Amino acid sequence: MVVASPAANASVDRLIVVRTIGAADLRDALTKGWADFQAMPTFALFLAILYPIIGLILFSFVFKSNLLQLVFPLTAGFSLIGPFAAVGLCELSRLREQGLGGEAMKLHRAPSLHSILTLGIVLMVIFFIWLGTAQAIYHLIFGSAVPVSIADFAHQVFTTSAGWTLIFVGCGVGFLFAVAVLTISVVSFPMLLDKHVDAATAVLTSVRAVLANPMTMAMWGLIVAAGLALGSLPCLVGLAVVLPVLGHSTWHLYRKVVE
Repeated sequence: MVVASPAANASVDRLIVVRTIGAADLRDALTKGWADFQAMPTFALFLAILYPIIGLILFSFVFKSNLLQLVFPLTAGFSLIGPFAAVGLCELSRLREQGLGGEAMKLHRAPSLHSILTLGIVLMVIFFIWLGTAQAIYHLIFGSAVPVSIADFAHQVFTTSAGWTLIFVGCGVGFLFAVAVLTISVVSFPMLLDKHVDAATAVLTSVRAVLANPMTMAMWGLIVAAGLALGSLPCLVGLAVVLPVLGHSTWHLYRKVVE
């Protein structure tokens, strides 16, 4: 097996052109994502339904294990693994763009399948590090006290100074995790579907895309966060629609950013 050197990866990365985009491009990407969802709702819903099912399993574990303090970090942390969960949806948009929407997905034949799986594992690791960090923050502020019910936890958080400290510190640290994941993944997964590149090249291109479009990518991050938050409210059921639209839109965002 031939392994590309870091210098070779950097050389390939420099050959990839990153465009500057604006808010109008985000609207167009979302419009095309919605159109893809309408054209392929059955495939998209089948893929997206796995996301809330996994979430409900995790929530069930949290409640049974008396870890109510992790409910919000778990919900917020879903955005950290969203890019990997949306790979199949990006593939559907790629096929439809090529006029092959009726064909079955062939993710196992993706040009960079190994890199896709590797980067997916990285996001999963970041997700669990975030949960561990959230638990550590709670322990530092509240000690070993464990909330016995949702009402008790809500009272603990919203009516005490320690609770407000938890909110501000937790949201601040969570924001840093979200920025890191957005930076390394905003275009890397669709790029790995589209091109024969390794994970390092895809991640470097994603970083370049964010640095070239800081405000636009910040807007995209807010759109994704707001969409996932709204989709999570009714027991994660809304994600069955929100996730496909965002997943399809991610492909079109990639096509606008990377030449």
